[in-house]
Amino acid sequence: MQYNFSVFKTELKKVGDFLAKEYSQLNIGRASPMVLDGVSVESYGSRVPLKNVANINIEDPKTLRIAPWDKSQVKEIEKAIVASNLGLSVATDDLGIRVIFPQLTTETRQSLVKVLKEKLEEQRITVRRERERIWKDVEDKEKSGKLTEDEKFKAKNELQKIIDEINRNLETNFEKKQKEVMG
Repeated sequence: MQYNFSVFKTELKKVGDFLAKEYSQLNIGRASPMVLDGVSVESYGSRVPLKNVANINIEDPKTLRIAPWDKSQVKEIEKAIVASNLGLSVATDDLGIRVIFPQLTTETRQSLVKVLKEKLEEQRITVRRERERIWKDVEDKEKSGKLTEDEKFKAKNELQKIIDEINRNLETNFEKKQKEVMG
């Protein structure tokens, strides 16, 4: 009987997807609606994601246009964006709200790269935890007689190949985003 890594691979795919989502929500000086994914607005007594109360479109490379479905929500949306501390400028006009992405300075770019590295390291730690959990499971199955010693070592090699691949993918994602940030 060979060890089944399908659930493990699914978990690792989630790690990679999570890192990509985290990276997409960072303000890198270009207008991206995904930067506002974490912003929630007070709407009729409850907090809801911004995208549930307005259309968000790219107006130009440095500007997003937010068109609330209910014009009375403009002040709440403006307040939520300012409170989110994303470093964005907000201007209200008769069509809704314009969100302006400021030009990144060298210092800002360097601090963004640090944030990218921190997020990468968090996901590497998650991968290590998953690897340890799977390895413990493999050893437990060998002790209980469900796996032979040879199967245990085959599983160890397969586990390492999977870990190496996910780490390469995470690193590639980081390097791609780092190039974007550094311009």
